[in-house]
Amino acid sequence: MLEQLIISASIIQGSAILPASYDVTATDLTAVSPGNILYKYTDDTYIIIPAQNVDTRVTELLNIEVWASQNNHTQQDQVS
Repeated sequence: MLEQLIISASIIQGSAILPASYDVTATDLTAVSPGNILYKYTDDTYIIIPAQNVDTRVTELLNIEVWASQNNHTQQDQVS
């Protein structure tokens, strides 16, 4: 059985203002390591880490986690 999580975010996915809101909110989200690239789309973010930077993946993910927490894009406790 899949577990459900409550996600606390400022904009509901699919709303008309989501793309602009995410663009504004994610402006300061950048890759930590040179050579890594973040692609940000309407409500998705992709990180491209070349093979020579594979050892930076944990640092990049922790950076995104900290950014999400600071911008109120965090998961709440599980709902049963």
